[in-house]
Amino acid sequence: MLSADFGNLQTMCEMINASEAEWLHFDVMDGVFVPNISFGFPVIEAVKKHCQKMLDVHIMIVEPEKYVQRFAKAGAGMLTFHFEATQQPDKVIELIRAEGIQVGICINPDIPVKVLEPFINKVDMVLLMSVFAGFGGQKFIEETYNRIDELKEMIDRLNPNCLIEIDGGVTLDNAAKLYAHGVNVLVAGSAVYNAPNPQQMIIDLKNAL
Repeated sequence: MLSADFGNLQTMCEMINASEAEWLHFDVMDGVFVPNISFGFPVIEAVKKHCQKMLDVHIMIVEPEKYVQRFAKAGAGMLTFHFEATQQPDKVIELIRAEGIQVGICINPDIPVKVLEPFINKVDMVLLMSVFAGFGGQKFIEETYNRIDELKEMIDRLNPNCLIEIDGGVTLDNAAKLYAHGVNVLVAGSAVYNAPNPQQMIIDLKNAL
């Protein structure tokens, strides 16, 4: 969503609806947790009216516990928050669960994967950032593969149904390798919207499996 044409959100939704994409990913930034500001509830609500796919909402904001209900009401089907952004990860997980939507937890590339271990059996998905949160179009960090392997070992041991999502620098060049390491969900913004045929790029990314 961050890479879309914000002047034509309905057209973007129609493209996503017609494509093989399964989710639409939102990057919500507050200018505090990350040095950038993106969009908030009105944009999510507007897209929800037109998009038939699940809204995968990644909140890069401080004190996420204050906004869980509003994101759920706006249309989030999956709400993913940053471990680093709150002193109460368990509370945030409980609040999201109480809204009847799926729960994701996320960390930046400089946060040890092991901090997630106490939460693996409480969430539906772990999002590993493969770039630093805050800006689109960054280059994929190669160390991410080792971090995925560490996370996959924990998930296999503690909650095999938990999904692994990767966000940042995802392209056709690394999609197959990411799948091979155990990733379930790829977030691709620039790779899709900058492609001559975005729908075909989505097909190609999925077929890399």
